[in-house]
Amino acid sequence: MSEMRDAAMNSKAWPFEEARRVLKRYEKAPPEKGYVLFQTGYGPSGLPHIGTFGEVARTTMVRRAFEMLSDIPTKLLCFSDDMDGLRKVPGNVPNQEQMREDLNLPLTKVRDPFGTHEGFAQHNNARLCAFLDSFGFEYDFASATEYYTSGKFDEMLLVALERFDKIMEIMLPTLGAERQQTYSPFLPVSPKTGHVLQVPTLERNVAKGTIVYEEPDGERVEVPVTGGHVKMQWKPDWALRWAALGVDYEMSGKDLIDSVRQSTRICQALGKLPPESLSYELFNDELGQKISKSKGNGLSMEEWLRYAAPESLSYFMYLKPKTAKRLYFDVIPKAVDEYHQQLRAYPDQDVTQQLNNPVFHVHGGDVPESRMVVPFSMLLNLASVAGAEEKDTLWGFIRRYAPEATPETHADLDGAAEFAVRYYNDFVKPEKTYRAPTDLEREALEALRDGLKAWDGPADAEELQGLVFACGRERFDPMRDWFKALYEVLLGASQGPRFGGFIALYGVDETIALIDEALAGKLA
Repeated sequence: MSEMRDAAMNSKAWPFEEARRVLKRYEKAPPEKGYVLFQTGYGPSGLPHIGTFGEVARTTMVRRAFEMLSDIPTKLLCFSDDMDGLRKVPGNVPNQEQMREDLNLPLTKVRDPFGTHEGFAQHNNARLCAFLDSFGFEYDFASATEYYTSGKFDEMLLVALERFDKIMEIMLPTLGAERQQTYSPFLPVSPKTGHVLQVPTLERNVAKGTIVYEEPDGERVEVPVTGGHVKMQWKPDWALRWAALGVDYEMSGKDLIDSVRQSTRICQALGKLPPESLSYELFNDELGQKISKSKGNGLSMEEWLRYAAPESLSYFMYLKPKTAKRLYFDVIPKAVDEYHQQLRAYPDQDVTQQLNNPVFHVHGGDVPESRMVVPFSMLLNLASVAGAEEKDTLWGFIRRYAPEATPETHADLDGAAEFAVRYYNDFVKPEKTYRAPTDLEREALEALRDGLKAWDGPADAEELQGLVFACGRERFDPMRDWFKALYEVLLGASQGPRFGGFIALYGVDETIALIDEALAGKLA
């Protein structure tokens, strides 16, 4: 363990770099609260999504890295900001009129449009917890409503009231002139309507712990800032949470950099040390446009998990969090194959290399063995050529290629076969377009066919790749034009696998027949 901890102290893997920043906070003394607190936030005005998964997965990676560096206990708090007022009716929920009637109520007081829980936030919170549980995340759930009403924030709310002017000095320069006239860090919950009101604070009484504001009907009302009678505005609320709970680490999207900056200053004004933070890049769609739930562009988590195992999604989330990545369907096969490549490399790596391997962080150090004897991209091409409607079709080829493999002993391969059939039928099949070979390509294909007809040895992928290469070497420069022709003429795709491996999997005789069909114009 000491060897691994020493390696972790010097690892360049980003979770260890982040974890070392957290550890530096406690060089002189351990935390008074007895643990290091990692936090993620959730806005329950919508359902959990791929961004929610990414934030919890990445934070968990940093937490696990910290636990390798230190013996200080840790906690991960998934905090739901469920006391916010409902400002806009989501377009993807039923009972829209009922939702409109509940505008401006705290999310926990908004009636559940699905009719399964006491409130809208309770419904979404339950979905969040089920979502996190399904991936095996270790976390504690926290509700803003419960924390405000139970008094957990009371002490810090009184500090915020005392330091009201300092908070305003930080916030007002960030606001437009009109908003400056009405802004207050405190949002009172109306005792008349239950609405979360965005109104100015007219008077403050630090000794009594109260504020005075004006109701929409003109009545002046005095309420305590404690006990759930007020909620803080977004940026002061974030700072309050950090200060009250002693949050040590929280990451957030690049779009919140200014919010982090202001909340950090407010946390300091409250007399507390703000957390370490990482601003991660947002995802783009295949055209490079920012993914938007309202636009429906990009790729949802449910869509990813329809075509690949969750570990591949965790792997994708691990990669360069500070670099913008395109998140669309075509990235799935690449992520799956890269993930298994890293799994296969892991056992032969030294400690330093293992700690830099993404799969170490995907699996929290408990790295499984890859049983994917056939790459996912190869399975996709096989599904395409075989017109596979079910995974048993693929297993017919897999058993011949790898006789030792069975669905029971190679569960990851079995799952991938099913995913490949889905992916093929949903994406490849509708877009599959063959073309006729040029004269030069026809000549090379005939040479390949004749070479395969003369083949009398075992279907070795590397030796077959040598044959494929030899057929193109004298005819194509660059050689990628030859392989591109193989994919477009024989597979109906613009890219594909190492063709020698494909022949070994699909079969020599079957490949001969495929070439004959292409030469006879039966594919194009």
